Amino acid sequence: MALQDAGRLPTAYLKSIPTYFKKNSRKIIAPIIGFIIALIFWEIFAAVTKTIPGPIEVVRETWDPLIIDPFFQDGNDKGLGWQTLASLQRVAIGYSLATIGGILMGVLIGAVPIVYEAVDPMFQVLRTVPPLAWLPIALAIFKNSGPAGIFIIFVTAIWPIVYNTAVGVQQMPQDYKNVAKVLRLSGREYFFDIMLPSIVPYMFTGLKLGIGLAWLAIVAAEMLRGDTGIGFFIWNAYNSNAISEVILALFYIGIVGFLLDKLVGFLATLVSSDK
Repeated sequence: MALQDAGRLPTAYLKSIPTYFKKNSRKIIAPIIGFIIALIFWEIFAAVTKTIPGPIEVVRETWDPLIIDPFFQDGNDKGLGWQTLASLQRVAIGYSLATIGGILMGVLIGAVPIVYEAVDPMFQVLRTVPPLAWLPIALAIFKNSGPAGIFIIFVTAIWPIVYNTAVGVQQMPQDYKNVAKVLRLSGREYFFDIMLPSIVPYMFTGLKLGIGLAWLAIVAAEMLRGDTGIGFFIWNAYNSNAISEVILALFYIGIVGFLLDKLVGFLATLVSSDK
């Protein structure tokens, strides 16, 4: 019986696909139409102004090997797949450090009013500093573009994480705190059973903002100082007057940024459902 049920699963799944497309046809078709219209306007603009290549020319000039083989490697010449992975590696390290530090600082600042009053003016000043303004300081400290890029990601991504986590702690209902006192929960129990479930929505709002800023920061930093990464690829292509390669890299940046945002949102859904 189990084998028969297993055999029916693929068939049932296939039958559900037309139903899904019928219910969500507007959400599927509308973006496709919008994308096609954007490509048409881009092609017209390129033909009229002759300042940038159109989509057809971009595909023709970058098809081999950048599109069909994004992970090619010919000496120091690497495909966009490798360059994107190099950028993502830096983002993963810097963003992880910002997540840990930002959540811990946000909990402390939100839970202790005097700490919030002490650091809020300083943080308000520091968080308005553009990411690339930190590059000379990072290079002076680390003497290397790799760690400097990670530092820029950290200092860029940490502010929304800190502030949204702190707001979540401050907005936690007083009844939750009273229950913790009545039950005489330990610090660990209070954090994991009371505080964390309460601040998860605020915390992940900061994490989503942080990942977007981290991706923007590393690309910009690599354009100015770097030997690998998608930002370095863009600047190198521009200096070689390979505008089609620049445009293709922009698509990579947008798609990766979109996927990173969705990944953090998916993790938020998992954590919220567990809580």
